[in-house]
Amino acid sequence: MPRVAIVTGGTRGIGEAICLALQKMGITVAANYGGDDVKAKEFSERTGIAVYRWDVGDHQACLDGCARVEDEIGAVDIVVNNAGITRDGTLARMSFEDWNDVMRVNLGGCFNMAKATFPGMVSRGWGRIVNIGSINGQAGQYGQVNYAAAKSGIHGFTKALAQEGAKKGVTVNAIAPGYIDTDMVAAVPADVLAKIVAKIPVGRLGHAREIARGVSFLVSENGGFVTGSTLSLNGGQHMY
Repeated sequence: MPRVAIVTGGTRGIGEAICLALQKMGITVAANYGGDDVKAKEFSERTGIAVYRWDVGDHQACLDGCARVEDEIGAVDIVVNNAGITRDGTLARMSFEDWNDVMRVNLGGCFNMAKATFPGMVSRGWGRIVNIGSINGQAGQYGQVNYAAAKSGIHGFTKALAQEGAKKGVTVNAIAPGYIDTDMVAAVPADVLAKIVAKIPVGRLGHAREIARGVSFLVSENGGFVTGSTLSLNGGQHMY
């Protein structure tokens, strides 16, 4: 039987690239999305990948959504926690809602999805969880105390949960992308983007497919000895 994967935020950008890479591996993929029904429908019709709408920051919605995937597709073996939002601003301008929304979705979503799927992986003796962090969770970023804190939290969450799953055949890893050529980055003013690229040693933005390749390795049988790790894919912009 093919493995079954859920990719959150899976219908665009990095999430879409991950879905397509896993599908190419013969994995049955379910793409979660948060709200753009038109985009999700187009994605599903184009790729043949089933789409499921729920808010990953809503604990009960994750439990219900994952249960529906298991009923309709099969037991979930792989989860890629890719969904995330930004509410940027300096601390002086950041509202509590800006802080809370980012923490609820970006970090809370990892907890919610793990609660829904990790016990089943453990009981079956095999599983893969990959959490998408960020270079800004490693190095920090001006105007992103909420986003940087949430992404940094993902890296700690990954290391702790990996210890719970290691002897049970379940690996938990993170990927910390640098600046990738997604729609979000494309919206950055050209002069600002040029300054960002100038700080990347390889001299360019990353591609979503490069992040997907990292996920493909971590969820494969070849990745079975890797757990609790953060794979930094950032063109050398942040080394430690």
